[in-house]
Amino acid sequence: MAARRLRRRIDAGTMAGLVVAVAGILGGYLLEGGKAGDVLGESAALIVFGGCLGATLVANPVPFVKAAFARARDLLYEPPDDKAELIEQLVAFSQSARKQGIVSLEQDVMAIEDPFLHKSLLLAVDGMDLQEIRGIMGLAMDAAEHRAEAEARVFESAGGFAPTIGIIGAVLGLIIVMGDLKDMDKVGKGIAAAFVATIYGVGSANLLFLPAAHKIKARAAQQRFREELILEGVCGIVEGMNPKMIRAKLEAYLAKASKGKTAPPAGARAAA
Repeated sequence: MAARRLRRRIDAGTMAGLVVAVAGILGGYLLEGGKAGDVLGESAALIVFGGCLGATLVANPVPFVKAAFARARDLLYEPPDDKAELIEQLVAFSQSARKQGIVSLEQDVMAIEDPFLHKSLLLAVDGMDLQEIRGIMGLAMDAAEHRAEAEARVFESAGGFAPTIGIIGAVLGLIIVMGDLKDMDKVGKGIAAAFVATIYGVGSANLLFLPAAHKIKARAAQQRFREELILEGVCGIVEGMNPKMIRAKLEAYLAKASKGKTAPPAGARAAA
């Protein structure tokens, strides 16, 4: 029984946040009489983003940097909220297991595209002990969460480096300006242009890198809860629970999460 594919939607929060932040900052600047062209500088962008990328590569393993940038694309899309559908699917599996035995689910398991649901049900069909299923899948959840944290740290480090590299860019610009003080008009424009690098550094850190790190962590927490929901359902099937009881249990678990009170992580329960 394959899960229905859900279309990915643009993350309205991410897009709206970027638009509001840029519009608010740039709008305030323009209202004060500034010109948009004055805060655009190719050299400043090259110094800040090039330097920030280099420092990030020094501070983090290359595979983590690649994975972080790959995950950054996903931040523009909302993960599908399919928890209600998952509950229906798990209840259907439990009904089949009670009527024909859990081994009868083997063909349906092969058609499941969700990797976590596929693996947990496959362990159940293979006759693995309940505690072993909890332990193995709990370790899988921990590993996924650790990967997300490592990728978030890449953006956190970039957010830490960017403002400082912006200052370096500003100092470099001032060095060039101070090398020729004959024309004071050019000096004034040069000093103003030098501080553009600082804007790029502070702006990219607080509008891009640090928010991206926070969102990666938030998405990882959402994914962990989704996987815990799946694991609870699979364990209910292995225990031979009544499908109605499984539905009630999962719906209560979902309702508790909506109030900010999730159950202990499955990995922690397995360790206990």
